[in-house]
Amino acid sequence: MRIIVLAVFASVAFTVWTTAVSAQDPVAVSPGIVKVKFENDRVRVLEAELAPGAKEGMHSHPSYVIYILAGGKVRHFAPDGKITELELKAGDVMYRDPLTHAAQNIGDTTLHMILVELKTAASR
Repeated sequence: MRIIVLAVFASVAFTVWTTAVSAQDPVAVSPGIVKVKFENDRVRVLEAELAPGAKEGMHSHPSYVIYILAGGKVRHFAPDGKITELELKAGDVMYRDPLTHAAQNIGDTTLHMILVELKTAASR
């Protein structure tokens, strides 16, 4: 009986852990891909380098701006199963509302981006 209880507990703990990981900080989910370059109480600046074929885990961003340093083709996976693809070009700048997604480099060049996550509205 004790083994069954431990197995059930382990199964529930694993399910809770994987659900929590599924939409968390991109730095925690993909530490080899995304790095914090700067952070204060208003913004967090991330640098992301996604090699050909590399895929990030599911993660979330608040509102943010992306600056593409080196472009390529990327596939985005939404939590609802929707998949989209887009071509990013060096010099492109995009604004995005809060988002949960995973991304995969489907091109043959390394994607290199700077992301500026917006934290709180500035006090005036």
